[in-house]
Amino acid sequence: MAQPCNRNLVKVLRLSRDMMLLADRGDETRLDSSCGVLFGTLRDSAYKLRHLAEQEIQLHKDAGVWDDKEHDVG
Repeated sequence: MAQPCNRNLVKVLRLSRDMMLLADRGDETRLDSSCGVLFGTLRDSAYKLRHLAEQEIQLHKDAGVWDDKEHDVG
């Protein structure tokens, strides 16, 4: 069974993907530059969160507590 800490890391990856998609949609439909700042900040935050989650996943793999079969990050 998947450990809660691993499930939460997968959720962070999914959340960061959703944040990136929202930032893209927001940029496509924005009316002014201040919205561009907002969506750019959202995109930057998503990339940072994804990077941190990927680092944690690697640490979990190195420690032997990550099971690739149980965690679909796509």
